Amino acid sequence: MEPLFGVVLGLILAVASPADDSCTCATNKWAVCAQDGPGNCTCRLAGSDHPVDCSTLTPKCLLMRAEMTPLREKRLWRPPQGVLDSNGIYKPDCEDSGAFKARQCNQSSTCWCVNSAGVRRTERAGSSLSCSQLVRTRWIYIELTHGRSSKALRVPDVTKALTWLFESRYKLPPRYIAAIKYDPPLIQIRLHQDKKPRWDVDIADVAYYFEKDVNNDSVFRSSSQLSVSVNGDALAIEKLWIYYVDEKPPEFCMRQLAAGISAVVTVVLLTAGIGLAALLVLRWLRTRTYRKFECKEMREIKAPSSELP
Repeated sequence: MEPLFGVVLGLILAVASPADDSCTCATNKWAVCAQDGPGNCTCRLAGSDHPVDCSTLTPKCLLMRAEMTPLREKRLWRPPQGVLDSNGIYKPDCEDSGAFKARQCNQSSTCWCVNSAGVRRTERAGSSLSCSQLVRTRWIYIELTHGRSSKALRVPDVTKALTWLFESRYKLPPRYIAAIKYDPPLIQIRLHQDKKPRWDVDIADVAYYFEKDVNNDSVFRSSSQLSVSVNGDALAIEKLWIYYVDEKPPEFCMRQLAAGISAVVTVVLLTAGIGLAALLVLRWLRTRTYRKFECKEMREIKAPSSELP
């Protein structure tokens, strides 16, 4: 019986091991997964009890919360005297759907309104600040530059490679890629999404995943770095800029603008005043020189007449 029991136990372990290994979240390295039944793997966000759908991208708001989770909540141990450098990043408030709440506040009760990408769109104020709705980010402009390539890259090839990257890696339907322009070494990508169906990823999430990939801090569990190939040539991304355009203009108050205008007006007035003063001084000097010259000539003219008999 003992040999038979050992064989059965070995088969059970052999079958169970792949299931345990497969209980991971490929699209979120901060997700904590557990096998809660045969063939059933449940993943939740680190530091919270929010479920994570590993078949698609995790909403940016939830990712930012995971990034701000203390180290001891995401790791089994903490190095001695370890310090978490948050660099001023705030821990956002998220809806159950993973979307940003329109109003965000920090621990000092300073609040501000954000768009659907989590980007601040108002001045900071006190806890009494009211944000009526979450304004959607309709356009996202991505600009990047790449390093030197062994051969000249054609515009259609670059467009095809980047479209495939966003579609395959970030699950973004090509219809949301409005345009890709290429003027070596600058590449401009324009994403457009008026409304997001529930089954599609948000362009703000795509931009965030892409930004993390470029900065070698990928959210994907795989340790492989981002690799973009154009006809077999690697596209080495060097610099990246991302701009967000909302369906409504930002609501920054006019105080900063007024201060800027006042500063410009002050500079203009000072410059004009200095110029006017310099002009008056020059005129005064010219007038004084002319008068001295005139007096000298008059003396020279009068001198001979006084010597006449």
